[in-house]
Amino acid sequence: MTETLTLAKKELTDLRRSRLLLVLFAFLAVSVILSVVVASADFRLKIADYRHYLDALKAAGSTAAAPAPQFFPLQMLRGGMEYLEIIGSLFAVVLGTSMITKEKGRGTLALIFSRPLGRYSFAAGKILALSLIWATTIGTLFLVIIATLLIVGNAPLQGRDYLNLVIAGAHTTGYLIMWSLLAMSLAALARRASTALILALVLWLAVVLIIPQIGDTMDPDNQIPGGLFASLQVDKSHEQAVMAHFTGYESTRDLIEQTSVTKQYERATFAYLGIKNEYNQQPLSFIWAGTFNNTLWLLAGLAISVSAALLSGTKKIILRKAP
Repeated sequence: MTETLTLAKKELTDLRRSRLLLVLFAFLAVSVILSVVVASADFRLKIADYRHYLDALKAAGSTAAAPAPQFFPLQMLRGGMEYLEIIGSLFAVVLGTSMITKEKGRGTLALIFSRPLGRYSFAAGKILALSLIWATTIGTLFLVIIATLLIVGNAPLQGRDYLNLVIAGAHTTGYLIMWSLLAMSLAALARRASTALILALVLWLAVVLIIPQIGDTMDPDNQIPGGLFASLQVDKSHEQAVMAHFTGYESTRDLIEQTSVTKQYERATFAYLGIKNEYNQQPLSFIWAGTFNNTLWLLAGLAISVSAALLSGTKKIILRKAP
């Protein structure tokens, strides 16, 4: 245990001296803040249009009542969560790969393994360091998100909103740790740093971009902005009646999407933040009932990545010589 803590402390010291973590956090923070600012500006425009419409009705002497535009603060985070989902996972891949390649580049692996380490101490130290890095980064980032919502978005956050943000932050932390550990495992298994990075990027492309895009493209409701059924003014009951004739197709499309852990992460976080309308303003028990399988898949991905990092981070594998 002492060996693991010592190695984790070394990694945190290395990253503190590097500009990588600072650039990573700054880029993600700016991206999320800008997405909230843009969403806030869009909502303010809707409010302004609504007030102009009311003034026009009043000037015309009409007594008709116009429904006010609904405002749910956490829905402004859609763009920011998508940035974390895509760009954040890409940064996680780079960070995870560097955990091994920097040791190979410095030639310090032989020195580290010359010490009396346990079989899994080296990998465990890296895993602990990555977990602390991402927990701190996401925790700080979500504090920035809350401040942005309160100051820039003038969002009236309630107690349940803070709890939902904590849950979304926990999902995000696990998701990014998973990507870092998968990349670290590939870097440990590959004999060349370039090969490890290419393999990690191919995996990232398939899971984060290609598979979710296939699922979205197969969804007929995504082919028209605002939704196919909404554009045809088809209500929910009739939509369900139509889709009942395509259960096989829909099951196949959903199965393809579920092979992507990124889609599992997105479904869970979008539900807790109310970005998906069917979960908006619903109690946690209702959200959990609809998304617990997504959370379990994400936890399974995290468990697999931890196991892969431990098994690939042994002295025998990392110090093997190229033929």
